[in-house]
Amino acid sequence: MIPGGVAVSSSHEFFAAYDALLARWPTGTTEIDVPTPYGITRVHAYGPAEATPLLLLHGGGSTGAVWFANAPALGTHHRVLAVDILGDAGHSILSGRPLRTTTDLMAWLDALLDGLTVSRAHLLGHSYGGWMALTYALHAARRVDRLVLLDPTQCFANFRPGFLLRSLPILLRPTQARARAYLDRETAGTDTDLGWKRLYALAVSDFADRKPVVGRRPDPTTLSVPLLVLLAGRSDAHDAAKVAVRARKAVPDARIEILPELTHFAMPTALPAQTNRRITAFLADNHEKQAALGAG
Repeated sequence: MIPGGVAVSSSHEFFAAYDALLARWPTGTTEIDVPTPYGITRVHAYGPAEATPLLLLHGGGSTGAVWFANAPALGTHHRVLAVDILGDAGHSILSGRPLRTTTDLMAWLDALLDGLTVSRAHLLGHSYGGWMALTYALHAARRVDRLVLLDPTQCFANFRPGFLLRSLPILLRPTQARARAYLDRETAGTDTDLGWKRLYALAVSDFADRKPVVGRRPDPTTLSVPLLVLLAGRSDAHDAAKVAVRARKAVPDARIEILPELTHFAMPTALPAQTNRRITAFLADNHEKQAALGAG
């Protein structure tokens, strides 16, 4: 165990699977270990050093390596910074202050951006990472340019009871076989990446003691930054149509789309061209407005 009560995986299999995904990132990707008061955070960096930073926050158990299919497109005009969330599976190491509350989590992200010498960034989060990204955008709007949420959970609606019930076996007795069977069921009919599915199953079994910080649903009605929400039409985590309605009501100016072929766990590795195209167009709109303001 390490300080904070999170197990460190000694599994060669897990880190071999992690490295296999990382090897699929584009040439020029670098690894950065950022010290914070809560521990050392591993960040995968790709894209022009002078470009606007784009911080990527993965879903629970996915690790920062999961963005291999998105980094080439997103890193063309942005400095991609993909995080291994502290307290979750991966190379980040908890030490120092305990990471227990939403306040701690926000302070960790503040310290992470400071350590990366990033004053402002775009934020992109999937699932649990979406909840974290939205919560941070409400906490520190001055540091967030644009916000992208991929099938975010606990942001605009609660989980479906059936989803929680199906998740219970791997929470009570987390084994690689159970996690893989669960993923196979939740991603059926999609081209979800097999290498990532292997990594996720290993993360569930090897990091069984991980305890991601969870908190209340945020109040998105006070959001002051431009928002894009991409929902998985076949998500079992929640009803995508109902989430879309609630998101539009909460943030009337948001761009909200439902991608009918995707499931919750299929993001972000399945059909990456679809999500990449929408994300880059949304972020490019910001550059066009900035350029217009500069010309004026």
